[in-house]
Amino acid sequence: MKTLRHTFTAAFTGMALLASTAACAQTQTLPAPVADTKVPAEEVEMAAETAKAPALWKVADEDTTIYLFGTVHLLPDDVNWYSGAIKEALSSSGTLVTEIDMTPEAMSSMGSLVAAKGMLPAGQTLRGLMDDEQRAIYEGGLAKVGIPAAAFDQMEPWLASIAILQVVTQASGYKEEKGAENVLEATIGPDAERVALETIEFQLSVFDELPIDQQLAYLLESAEDPKEGIAILNELVAEWAEGDVEQLAALMNEGFMAHPNLAEKLLYARNRNWAEWIDERMDEPGTVFMAVGAGHLAGEKSVQDYLVERGIQSSRVQ
Repeated sequence: MKTLRHTFTAAFTGMALLASTAACAQTQTLPAPVADTKVPAEEVEMAAETAKAPALWKVADEDTTIYLFGTVHLLPDDVNWYSGAIKEALSSSGTLVTEIDMTPEAMSSMGSLVAAKGMLPAGQTLRGLMDDEQRAIYEGGLAKVGIPAAAFDQMEPWLASIAILQVVTQASGYKEEKGAENVLEATIGPDAERVALETIEFQLSVFDELPIDQQLAYLLESAEDPKEGIAILNELVAEWAEGDVEQLAALMNEGFMAHPNLAEKLLYARNRNWAEWIDERMDEPGTVFMAVGAGHLAGEKSVQDYLVERGIQSSRVQ
């Protein structure tokens, strides 16, 4: 079952929508803060400085440059990544491309969309979808981190999985405002062009359309030991911060090996679409900074692999 936890944690770190989704959901369902859920310091401590830096690629011709940067949406205070080639690339870019529209105006619509996609119909409850064994695992895991058993009863399983991980990540020092997309959005300035590759509705649907049994499997894996997700996230972020793409790919794609339908929905199909977008954008002059989840730029069938199929080569800048 560990592969399931790896898969969902990887999706959470790399999909720009998910942390904001969970935050909106919690606002609707939790009337008061949950008990302290912090992981011991030795489990979350990361070096403030690193000799390496997150990976950055570019695709270029005579009049167009597109930088490709893999992001993590939630980060702690002590990961200092915005410098060097990344800072120079963003400074030279007239367009910021992200998975979804990250402007405050767009994110303000999140609550109603979450309610439409992620809440169970009236009369149903999350724990009512479980058998006795599943319910015991779920309630026991929530109790470990002081979350009331009924806290997420109105959520569909996929959204409850995100909410649990988000509660623990925030309590462990991970912050949405420190996430790469938010830093980039705040830094590039109001005059830059913004382009979104996908809609909020689409990203919600990727999870909402999963079969219920698969959603429950993710939920139970997330809930059985919520703090384990932090250990995985720490490892993912450490490899990302050092620019170790090979190890990052191994960690992020571990769960997908046993779940090819998820790999297709969450990674491969979207990578193909984004490679097509890059191919078409190369026909227009200018400099573009494209920031997408780190898992899309690592491993087999990455965005770069699909660019090669289109005869487009990328080069690593950092």
